[in-house]
Amino acid sequence: MKFLYLTAGIALVLSTIFDYKKTIKALKVAWKKFSKILPGYIKILIIISIVLLISEDTIVYYLGGNSQWLGLLSGLILGSVTMMPGFISYPLAGILVEKGVSYMVVAAFVTTLMMVGVATYPVEKEYYGHKATIIRNVASFIIAAIIAIAMGLFYGEVL
Repeated sequence: MKFLYLTAGIALVLSTIFDYKKTIKALKVAWKKFSKILPGYIKILIIISIVLLISEDTIVYYLGGNSQWLGLLSGLILGSVTMMPGFISYPLAGILVEKGVSYMVVAAFVTTLMMVGVATYPVEKEYYGHKATIIRNVASFIIAAIIAIAMGLFYGEVL
């Protein structure tokens, strides 16, 4: 990470040396875009912080029920409304499988976690528009359900 900061700093200095006015203009444009996006990203960071407070036992309780189909629905919904980075969600998926949650339910949870963005809706809406965001999220939800059921069929958990 330090390498990236150093490289960016050197590039900024070189840009300033070669054309000071263009560099200042570019920095102003960058700041304007950054300040426009910042409120949405702060909301997302707050939501992520709250989600990370949920313990794995709570998640297992809601996903590892007796009914496969209720667990599938819970996994799809819970994954859709939460947001976690991959480096947290994949180890969590391993923990869920170790605790007895079926592969189908874990696939539903992790797939919707990565593909469906209820938490990112405000930011996504700004860039893609309301209609495109809704279409993308609904399509992702349906695809995640299909993937989860296919995993259940593959591992013999369904039928």
